[in-house]
Amino acid sequence: MYVIRLPNGNLLVPESATAPDGSALGDAYVEIGPADADYARFASGALSEEEAEEKKRAWRAGDEVLRHEFLDFLARGGGMEAAGER
Repeated sequence: MYVIRLPNGNLLVPESATAPDGSALGDAYVEIGPADADYARFASGALSEEEAEEKKRAWRAGDEVLRHEFLDFLARGGGMEAAGER
């Protein structure tokens, strides 16, 4: 997840929610403004919404190539002979 700079100048900052035992419950974005103490630190690496979407598109394209390679691997036996499971 990236820090995203909104058109109004605020930032969407990723934040993880955790249970009292420390286990992860989920990830979300929190909107902060220039008055927030951490704004300057997060702003230095923030992406525009368009840049963040482009990164997601690139990941998906890369994931699709990897998925096809994996399916080809499975079609060729999927390494079963290496595990002695034929």
